[in-house]
Amino acid sequence: MIEVDNIHKSFGDAHILKGISSVFEKGKTNLIIGQSGSGKTVFLKCLLGLFTPDEGTISYDGKIYAKLSPSEQRNLRQEMGMVFQGSALFDSMTVEGNVMFPLGMFTKQSKSEMQDRVDFVLKRVNLVDAHHKFPSEISGGMQKRVAIARAIVMNPKYLFCDEPNSGLDPKTAILIDNLIHEITQEYDITTVINTHDMNSVMEIGEKIIFLKNGLKEWEGSNKEIFKTENEAVTDFVYSSELFKKVRQMYIEERN
Repeated sequence: MIEVDNIHKSFGDAHILKGISSVFEKGKTNLIIGQSGSGKTVFLKCLLGLFTPDEGTISYDGKIYAKLSPSEQRNLRQEMGMVFQGSALFDSMTVEGNVMFPLGMFTKQSKSEMQDRVDFVLKRVNLVDAHHKFPSEISGGMQKRVAIARAIVMNPKYLFCDEPNSGLDPKTAILIDNLIHEITQEYDITTVINTHDMNSVMEIGEKIIFLKNGLKEWEGSNKEIFKTENEAVTDFVYSSELFKKVRQMYIEERN
């Protein structure tokens, strides 16, 4: 579980995060949504420990990050997995090499132990025959699965995903959403996803935080988001014709 209490973050005169508080629960997919410039990326980087909030605290299972020693902070960061936008795979490494990289850098496992772990996570993301392929030889959806395998190879307590569906077709995006959701529940991970994809919201949004101008404008579940009367949320959610139709169907059913 991650607890955020009244965090603020500024860069010069720009006040980006303005007193955000929330709780991200273990074993659930927690989504951060909002328009460009709402503060989503800065918020995610604060959760990752890449930015230090100017005010407020972030706690990981009861441990306040700012109160940890440098070595304790390093140990905590090793319990975090990250799926980057665009996958961020090493082009010169095979799929196997990409997934094994964190184990070689952060553990003292033997080669056979690392190999066993890599084989396990690649099988878990349904990539049993891709070990010796390079990123350029596989599809975008497969690259995302490699990125997820690399993110979970260290058996993290916390999984962060930045726009995991970016650049994917709708069918593949749903497969990636479902995979992240399954892994979150299976391994009881605290997962936080930064997204603008409303399909992700509807598919796996067990907890959703909507940011606007650095403020937490709304929070709830994907079952509650269609019921809200918050105008900022409805403007964002129903910006597409598809979701306008869904909204109208909901209103008609309620009446």
